[in-house]
Amino acid sequence: MEKQLVTSIPGDSTPTHTLRRFFEKLAPFLFLIFIMIILSVISPNFLTIRNLLTILLQISIVGIITVGETMVLITAGVDLSVGSIVGLSGVLSTLLMADVHFPIWLAVIGGIIVGGLVGMVNGVLVTKVKLPSFISTLGMMGVARGFALILTGGVTVFNLPDQFGWIGGGRFAGIPVPVYFLVAVGIIGTFVLNRTRLGRYTYAIGSNSETARLSGINISKYLVIIYAIAGTLSGLAGVILASRIITGEPTAGLGYELDVIAACVIGGTSLFGGEGTVLGSMIGAALMGVIRNGSDLLNISAFWQQVIIGIIIWGAVAWDSYRRRKVG
Repeated sequence: MEKQLVTSIPGDSTPTHTLRRFFEKLAPFLFLIFIMIILSVISPNFLTIRNLLTILLQISIVGIITVGETMVLITAGVDLSVGSIVGLSGVLSTLLMADVHFPIWLAVIGGIIVGGLVGMVNGVLVTKVKLPSFISTLGMMGVARGFALILTGGVTVFNLPDQFGWIGGGRFAGIPVPVYFLVAVGIIGTFVLNRTRLGRYTYAIGSNSETARLSGINISKYLVIIYAIAGTLSGLAGVILASRIITGEPTAGLGYELDVIAACVIGGTSLFGGEGTVLGSMIGAALMGVIRNGSDLLNISAFWQQVIIGIIIWGAVAWDSYRRRKVG
């Protein structure tokens, strides 16, 4: 029989603390609204339906990956291999279509499954081999990217069926198809974290792994599942990205791991574990997308955009560290 979990922080039920926590969770959303108001004032083209849909399309890939990364970060781990999994899954699915002539649906499933298997290996390395998540996923980042280059010989995969392009480039009711994937993944991820045993155990492991173990939680089993989910969602993102550019690009997803982790941290997910929400991470992804889009409209160079995003990441991490010290 499972013992009752003890995951609450002393004093976290007082009205003052609860109110402060509420505003802390609301801060990323308020900042996003503030930035959107500023951009809508200085750029007439920002607040248009067409531009807002463009932003949603641009953040859909990163947004999908943030759901899995959020779960990993809540367990006090990190997954640096998500960008490479995007490249590997996209390459594999396109090769299955172009060279093996698999039906589109089967090739898509193949790419997603490979992402899940890579994530599962990450989980095994963390739980069985006892490698720190930073090291195990850093190694996987090189391995997955290497396999993507080996499979293609470093050459882009072409000659894909035209219908494949609908997944990443099609529209339904005027809205880009990847946005539907983003919304569906966000809803499912929120449900899993808030309403299922897996979600409760995810927070428990990240809050205090020893307490979770003593409470009867099979930490190894659930960590493997969580890393597999992160890999599966990265695989899905890889297939969508390959469909969007209608090619299998072995370098696709390069650098995505930084964008995804940044989005999670900006959205309130703690790098120290035990805290975070899917909605917050998606707001973080939206904030980064809005800033990049606004910078493009204002003709700010991509180099300066990197500087701006980097400063925001500094601020988010510093705020997270400050809150932790204050609670501790």
